[in-house]
Amino acid sequence: MATPFIDSLFTATSATCITGLVIYDTAPYWSTFGELVILFLIQLGGLGFVTLATFFLTMAGRKAGLKNMKLAQESLNTINMQDAIPLIKQMLGLVFIVELAGACLLSIDFVPRFGLIGLYYGVFHSVAAFCNAGFDLMGGGYASMADFTGNPLVLYTLSLLVIIGGLGFIVWQDLFNYHKNRKLTAHTRIVLILSAVLLILSALFVFLMERDHALAGLSLGKKLNASLFLSVNARSGGFSTFNVDTLHGVTKVFIALMMFIGGASGSLAGGIKVNTLGILLCAVYCLIRGRDETIVFNRKIPQRIVMKAFAIVFFATLIMLGVTILIHIIQPEISLLNTFFDSVSALGIVGLSTGAVQDMNALNKILVILCMFTGRIGPISFALALASGKKPPDHTIYPDGKFVVG
Repeated sequence: MATPFIDSLFTATSATCITGLVIYDTAPYWSTFGELVILFLIQLGGLGFVTLATFFLTMAGRKAGLKNMKLAQESLNTINMQDAIPLIKQMLGLVFIVELAGACLLSIDFVPRFGLIGLYYGVFHSVAAFCNAGFDLMGGGYASMADFTGNPLVLYTLSLLVIIGGLGFIVWQDLFNYHKNRKLTAHTRIVLILSAVLLILSALFVFLMERDHALAGLSLGKKLNASLFLSVNARSGGFSTFNVDTLHGVTKVFIALMMFIGGASGSLAGGIKVNTLGILLCAVYCLIRGRDETIVFNRKIPQRIVMKAFAIVFFATLIMLGVTILIHIIQPEISLLNTFFDSVSALGIVGLSTGAVQDMNALNKILVILCMFTGRIGPISFALALASGKKPPDHTIYPDGKFVVG
């Protein structure tokens, strides 16, 4: 029986946008060829077509061109255009090393468990975890990693791969160069501090709220493993050791908030980005303290960056609420909370799901596809793509107006 086109398009988009939302369990449904196509799309989507094209042009001795350099800069979120090519070379080398190391570690468990095909399983899950895609070959729906709740090797290898992929290429480069200048940029410090805080906070919240509910029946060690694993994957990875539909409603809302935040800029994660959240928090803090400028780590954040951060959150919230409302209007029989959860998961390209996407009709699946695509390219880029062509710069100086807010 042929797979409906809309379901094939949904799966291909989910893989290319490194989301992880699926209509069918990957291993039980798709053939080996289908799995390899998904794996290729995950790797292509994770690294980015522009990044790969620029790299191969450079390796062939050809100039990438100003347009390609600019696209590569936007793809990697680098501050300077001249940093793009060196960063791409470092990035691809690191990607190969990390994914190979992850595959070797996972194969230590998978080969004895599954036989020689465990090597293939190791490669697939290493690439999916590092690219923050969330696809797996274990079956079992959205609780696919349930058999590994008591297996620290598999859980923490996957978690580490997801964390590395979610930190971002700028942070990697900064950490690599730390031995030279013995200091980290303000961007890297914001990312590392907030990532650690959100990771610990999420794990504690899930453990305290679900230890006698969704995690009931597990030993203390397995509860801690499952809580930490969900905490890591809530902001990007998409793997889970249990069905998130069994969570309390308040826990679903909290996890949706983590998915909305996502990882770092220039990373393989989605969301509004943790550094965007950091800039917003700093801006609010400085406003409360009566400062006219946003200062963090003795560095001033340009006003245009602060405004861009607010714009990103505004557009992302607008899209999230709009998609949720539209899906619920079209299919009111699907729980509003579950619709909201899966919509945020699509926009944040996370992949965690309550199973709502499997019950959606073709029209709602198209909405989710557009949501995943928007989440991958970014809400601001999506808004600019819909805007009209370039307008001449306006050099008019306008007088200050008197406005009241709050």
